[in-house]
Amino acid sequence: MTENIWSYPTSSGHTPDVDLTGYKVEATDGQIGKVDKHSNDVGSQYIVVDTGVWIFGKEVLLPAGTITGIDPEAKTIQVARTKEQIKDAPEFDKNKHLGDSAYHDQVGTHYRSHEQPGGPGFGPTGRGGLV
Repeated sequence: MTENIWSYPTSSGHTPDVDLTGYKVEATDGQIGKVDKHSNDVGSQYIVVDTGVWIFGKEVLLPAGTITGIDPEAKTIQVARTKEQIKDAPEFDKNKHLGDSAYHDQVGTHYRSHEQPGGPGFGPTGRGGLV
């Protein structure tokens, strides 16, 4: 469990020195794409997923707090959200949204609204760590 949706949960198996680029990403109900980019910046950790044809070649940004597991041998990442929840997230444009704090707030709010108590990104306040 993490109090910050922008940090990898300790139980995720994340290792800062591993390059996640190219890893397959699996939602709770199936594969959504591959990691195109990732950030290990403290307090702003995320993966950018190229969805291919799944949602018409879009990229989506997933906060690290949504990740439930990383398997370096299989090169897969599991996230605690459904395909529909990910598809409904605010659209990501790497030319506009990387480093944009307002966009990060919008994405964080979206993913927190789909949390399950006790799941990744769900803090002790009951609101994904928001106070």
